[in-house]
Parts: sequence; structure tokens; C-alpha cells
Amino acid sequence: MTHVLDPDALPGATPAVHAPLPPYDDVTRSDSAFRAFLHGLPGVDQVGAEARVAQLGTRSIKTTSKAWAIDTAISMVDLTTLEGADTPGKVRSLAAKAKQPDPSDPTTPQVAAVCVYGDLAGVAREALVGTGIHVAAVATAFPSGRASRAVKIADVRDAVENGADEIDMVIDRGAFLTGRYLDVYEEIVAVKEACGEAHLKVILETGELKTLDNVRRASWIAMLAGGDFIKTSTGKVTPAATLPVSLVMLEAVRDFRIATGRQVGFKPAGGIKTTKDAVKHLVLINETVGPDWLDPDWFRFGASSLLNDLLLQRQKLRTGHYSGPDYVTVD
Repeated sequence: MTHVLDPDALPGATPAVHAPLPPYDDVTRSDSAFRAFLHGLPGVDQVGAEARVAQLGTRSIKTTSKAWAIDTAISMVDLTTLEGADTPGKVRSLAAKAKQPDPSDPTTPQVAAVCVYGDLAGVAREALVGTGIHVAAVATAFPSGRASRAVKIADVRDAVENGADEIDMVIDRGAFLTGRYLDVYEEIVAVKEACGEAHLKVILETGELKTLDNVRRASWIAMLAGGDFIKTSTGKVTPAATLPVSLVMLEAVRDFRIATGRQVGFKPAGGIKTTKDAVKHLVLINETVGPDWLDPDWFRFGASSLLNDLLLQRQKLRTGHYSGPDYVTVD
């Protein structure tokens, strides 16, 4: 397994002083300097990562802890619809569910955000006024990321003007995989600037990055460029949010905070469908980065079907019997 990074030992790093500004400003001065820094990060032991998540996946939790875990997971959901057939009516329906996930039980927590395409962000914003639920919009030619930078920036600005207070962007995987790390970094910086006050989640699309070492490098690029969250996937590519990938990204946000003093959030997305999946991620968070990240401000689930299973398990804990899928809405 990997260990906590010693920032004094990282290539290109200055001694850590725990100032609010990162100590790595010089590593992006050139392509060669950035490549040396990223390829100098400690390698990931894939076998060790798989063994670690398998071990944590066997943890059982008691009924009271399970109730807390379910409510916490619900409060961390980015309730999502990203289909070509999305309509204003569907977004309003999703917003209603976000506000009151289980109409039969008003103690059910609200979700963290509703995530839609940018042209529908205004519909979501209007439907969620006064709730505290965030409006997230995907941008930068989601999910492929194949567009000019000018088009991507316009996409972001349009979503923000429509009412999004969170932007989920996709990195240029083609640039990353051909070693053009500085291009990826500079595009994230430009998108972050275009976000204004909106928070930026940077989607790595880990299923296309091939190796866990690449996942670690892409995580550091996104954080150094100013991303507020790093996110595994668009949900359109398989594999998506695997536990070994989540472990590597959580180690990256942990090490980044140790080195710079800045905390970055984490969002796994794609393939997380059951309460068991959610609980495994909560255990992974607690054991890898600690309770500071067990909060919707720092951790989100990118999901659509997950919420229904969480609600069914919550009903079972409350009533003693399993209601079945007919007792929750189909999104």
C-alpha cells in the first residue's frame, strides 16, 4: 500500500509550511517540470489497494450505526438525471424528490444536490429556491470532453448564468493519456475561473485512465489547478467508481491537505447502486481520510438509483419489513 506523502520528499516541492497557498507553484512552470513532478509521485501498489478495500468491505455495522450511515448517505447524494430525453417536468419531479425523498416520513434528510445538464439548471434552481439544496450542472462537452476550450468555457458560463452553483467538468483524457499534463492543468484553471463563485468538481473518467498511477496523477493535476472536488466518472463509462480507484483518490486528497493545508472534496459516481455500496464508501472514507470528509460539503455520491435503495433500507429499519421497489418513485 501507499503511505502519506512527505511533501519535503516530493520532486519539485519546497518544505511544507502549511500556508494557504500550495508549495507546488513551481512544478507547473514547464511541461518537463510538471511531468517530473507527476511521475515522481509514489507509485500505487494495485494488489495492496485491492486487498485493503477487500478488508474494509468485510466490516459489519450495528443497527444504530446503519441508521446513521443511511441518513448520512442520503444527505450526500447528488440526485442526477443526464439523459438526452430530459425535460423540465422531469427535473421538477427530481427536485421534489430531492426536497422530500420519502413523503411518508418527513424525518428523511434532503439530498445534497440535483445534477442536470446546464440548459436545465434554471429549472432546477427555481424548483429548489430556499431549500439549501445545490444545483449542479455538467459542462465542458460532457461526457466526452471533445470540444475547443472556448466552447467548454462558454458551456460553463451558460450553466452558471442559468443558476448552477456547482459545475461538474470533464478533463481532456486524450491530452492526459498523451502526456500533455500542462494542457489538462491549464484547462482546469480556465474552467475554475469561468465558474466564478460556483464550486468546481473535476471528473477524471477513471475508467479511461488505465492505471491507478494515472488516477493518482490526474487527481493531483485537478487539485493543483484549483478543483474543489475530484470525481471519478461521468457514469457513462465502465468501469466507473470502483473501490480501489476511490481509495487512491481519497489518499490523494488526504496527502494534498497534509502538503498544502487545503481540503478538497471527493465524489465517486457511476455504478454505486445499493446501500451496501454506499456503506463501503463511508467506511473507506473514515479509515482513509477520517471524519472531516464525512460531510456533504466534502463528499458526494453521484447517483440516481442509489437513493431508492437507501430509502427502502431506511423504511425496513423503521418498520421492520421490506417494502419493495413499488414504494419509491422511479426516476
